[in-house]
Amino acid sequence: MNNQLSKVKRVVIAGGGTAGWMTAAAMGKLIGKTIDITLIESDEIGTVGVGEATIPTLHIFHRLLGIKPAELMAATNATFKLGISFENWRQVDHKYMHSFGYLGKDCWAGGFQHFWLKGLQNGISSEEIGDYCAEHLAARENKFAILANQEFNHAYHLDAGLYAKFLRKIAEQHGVTRKEGKIEKVNVDPDSGFITSLNMADKTVVEGDLFIDCSGFKGLLIEEALHTGFEDWSHWLPCDRAVAVQTENVQPAIPYTRSIARSAGWQWRIPLQSRTGNGHVFCSRYMSDEEGKQLLLDNVEGKVLTDPRVIKFRTGTRRKHWNKNCVAIGLSSGFIEPLESTSIHLIQRGIIRLLQNFPKEGIRQPDIDHFNKLTEFETAGIRDFIILHYHVTERRDSDFWNYCRTMPIPESLQHRIDLFKQTGKVFKELDELFGESSWLQVMLGQGLQAEQYHSIVDMMDDRELENFLEGIRKSVRARVSALPMHNDFINHHCKSNVV
Repeated sequence: MNNQLSKVKRVVIAGGGTAGWMTAAAMGKLIGKTIDITLIESDEIGTVGVGEATIPTLHIFHRLLGIKPAELMAATNATFKLGISFENWRQVDHKYMHSFGYLGKDCWAGGFQHFWLKGLQNGISSEEIGDYCAEHLAARENKFAILANQEFNHAYHLDAGLYAKFLRKIAEQHGVTRKEGKIEKVNVDPDSGFITSLNMADKTVVEGDLFIDCSGFKGLLIEEALHTGFEDWSHWLPCDRAVAVQTENVQPAIPYTRSIARSAGWQWRIPLQSRTGNGHVFCSRYMSDEEGKQLLLDNVEGKVLTDPRVIKFRTGTRRKHWNKNCVAIGLSSGFIEPLESTSIHLIQRGIIRLLQNFPKEGIRQPDIDHFNKLTEFETAGIRDFIILHYHVTERRDSDFWNYCRTMPIPESLQHRIDLFKQTGKVFKELDELFGESSWLQVMLGQGLQAEQYHSIVDMMDDRELENFLEGIRKSVRARVSALPMHNDFINHHCKSNVV
């Protein structure tokens, strides 16, 4: 019988891929001397492996593991990412940028948007709010550098398969054991409901005290064995298919992801150093798999290098991310969809949260409840941010967009929309992933207009306001003008060693 209050000495990670090897590398590096870690992976089972875009929080994970940026980029065919260009989302032929930077300068009473809004009314603001953000302007001008005296908020585009291999080396250097093979049966104690061991296809048995489910959408442990349950979000996030292909590069890599809205979803275009990642996320209610595949192939640039493959998914979240002695990390814990590149972030947060609440002295319900509550809060905030892109739109050209524009949305998101529309204020929870600048860029980009600005701005007369706004814009322009082209910086400082 598995005693839940016995010390956790053996951790078993079920599944490899990005989630499995991120978990293994972090555990091995940070607590590997105190526990025995085994990762089970089968070469016969493929991984989704198309998540090639990240967000800046990944730097936290890399610093914990001591990963050097240039080494990472060389090993993973990576380029830099300053944000995402959203094309056709508000309406066809309209585009805007969601950058990783901060917009202008805030004051104690109100965000920068209030100053910008008054300036816009009086004809003294740039119509593009991104002109007051260095990352925004640098992305639009295809520039980037890591400089000693100033840091640009950035993330990476990288090859997910190569990233997993890179992390595997780190994990194995810190004592993680990889076991090749398929899991045939998950053994559960009939009294405690805890997982005790895994039966392998080669007839061996892998025992453990804590099990990490990195088995992907399947949820082999968390769902098939423990029947944890799933909260479906497809009524808010209706896309349920993705088709992915790789193509040859036809132009220098740009420092941002392109997200191009289509009739029943959207297309991604992610530049790596030696190739481009492409995909089409769509809703099967409005488009067949063949139509979705063909639409992607009709809208890629360069020679197609791989056969397109369709990935089926369901948006939503596991009802518990930690259940008994099993923690779901990655796709096994749920899937919001890749629009804002949050999948790897949620893997990272799950790992760090588990390490912060690691049950060394035994698995206790307060740890489980705390972990689940924090995870639920974070995923709900990201969910609302993604729904915003679909719901606040002026598109009326397809059944899909008509549904998204008119669908009921969570009350939490409706509050944010109403608050900004009526007051110009952006609501943000403490410790929420996306900051005010992110919410602001997407709300404005999607066409949401504020009816007023904060009265604190009226303390400035028009001349003071103009000087304030122009000073920020000049400073941003000066920072960006000093930067090299993105591709030139990569070629000189972090060229890929991938053939």
